[in-house]
Amino acid sequence: MDRLACVSVPAFPLQLLLRRHPEWAAHPTAVVAEDKPQAPILWVNERARQAGVRAGQRYAAGLSLAAHLRAGVVPSTEIAEGVSALVGRLRRFTPEVEPSAEEPGVFWLNGTGLDLLFPSLREWAWAVHADLKTAGFTATVVVGFTRFGTYAAAKIRQTTVVFDEPARERAAARQVPLDRLDLDPVFRDTLGKLGVKTVDALLALPAGGLHERFGPAAHRLWRMASEDLWTPLQPKPPEEPIRQTLILDDPETDLTRLLFLVKQLLHPLLAALVVRGEALAELALRLLLDRMGWREERLRPAAPALDAVQLLDLVRLRLEAHGLPAGVLEIELEAHGLPATREQLRFFTVEPKRDLAAANRALARLRAELGEGAVVRARLAAGHLPEASFSWEPLAEVTLPRPGPGTMRTLVRRIFSKPVLLPPGSRPTHDDGWLLLGPEHGSVVKLRGPYVISGGWWGREAHREYYFAETRRGECLWVYYDRPRRQWLLHGRVE
Repeated sequence: MDRLACVSVPAFPLQLLLRRHPEWAAHPTAVVAEDKPQAPILWVNERARQAGVRAGQRYAAGLSLAAHLRAGVVPSTEIAEGVSALVGRLRRFTPEVEPSAEEPGVFWLNGTGLDLLFPSLREWAWAVHADLKTAGFTATVVVGFTRFGTYAAAKIRQTTVVFDEPARERAAARQVPLDRLDLDPVFRDTLGKLGVKTVDALLALPAGGLHERFGPAAHRLWRMASEDLWTPLQPKPPEEPIRQTLILDDPETDLTRLLFLVKQLLHPLLAALVVRGEALAELALRLLLDRMGWREERLRPAAPALDAVQLLDLVRLRLEAHGLPAGVLEIELEAHGLPATREQLRFFTVEPKRDLAAANRALARLRAELGEGAVVRARLAAGHLPEASFSWEPLAEVTLPRPGPGTMRTLVRRIFSKPVLLPPGSRPTHDDGWLLLGPEHGSVVKLRGPYVISGGWWGREAHREYYFAETRRGECLWVYYDRPRRQWLLHGRVE
């Protein structure tokens, strides 16, 4: 059977906070959402848990339970950076590492096929645990068979566990208290009032009742705990570093011109970060100096950013402070990113050349001068005749078009609001040289049709024979013969 390992760095944001404040380790400590008394508590350490402090409580309520409770805020960017760093460390032991999207600090590792690198899975697990301990993290490594089983067991163990049989993993997971899992506080407390405090007690409840009472998230938890829901490992693929390089023909010694060259490399660098949904957290600037080798400078903005002006100013300040002892032969920029906010990505997006605000102002002027019915748009309608297959409705504002996924260009049939009566004549054929619009447009060289539309017995009877007429000048005209009235009419053009 495939072997799966769960690496749990308990309360990972809390461990990041304690690395910033190691003196808090001897006290009850919590991570809060904001630096406010009524901010919710997100993570707590064991000392705080023993005092009765739980995630979901307010910081003020936690202080009433533990008078010496320490608390701090850990930004999401710091958490994302820490998770990315741990993924890189864990890839030393297996190429397939999946970080949890819901709970930072939880990782699943593929433990299959490592026999030639490690004597046993137990040795492999100890090696992973020792590496994380060296990095300063408290972690648990559980090797088993299922995603939920290894995750649940990692929540109550302190070091390393290897399950040799699926039955043992299943039995250990069923004894895990629910307050050890990353559950919604309201859901957890409600189950506690019902006496449901372990995974085994949760599985005794009917799945349908859980879904009806608590929603799909609780039902999904039940299915995972009962091994009814199996999700394959989805490892995070390693991403290639984002780099931009420029080789100069001659050594460059002028700082202004050098900054202009750096600016040329910076914009595509930021565009590549946006594609990944990231903002620049650190910029590595490497300069190859004439006869002096490489020189590297690392720049970090105050917060992950996508502002080229701000980043270029940091480069200017660094180069002005250190100077250029020799000419620059090559420039290399490398970006290290972190997840960007929606506002950052929105501001970075290249705005279209069409100014929708100006267009809407122009339409408002037209309505004011000509009336509300002056600005309309076509809307498809149910009708058997072409002119009845659409209607006109008022246009409130202009929006950008949303093209479909098709790759082929579609011909547009422009229908006249009123068909144009053509001069009387005999029924055209494919080779009669019919002059539809006069000699200046050329004669018809090909007719495609007829396409018959008939009906209207409930009103005015219609029987039309439509043709696509191609002229010698390359035009495609849409004409029809009205049989009841014995007339030829031009109804539109195809472009």
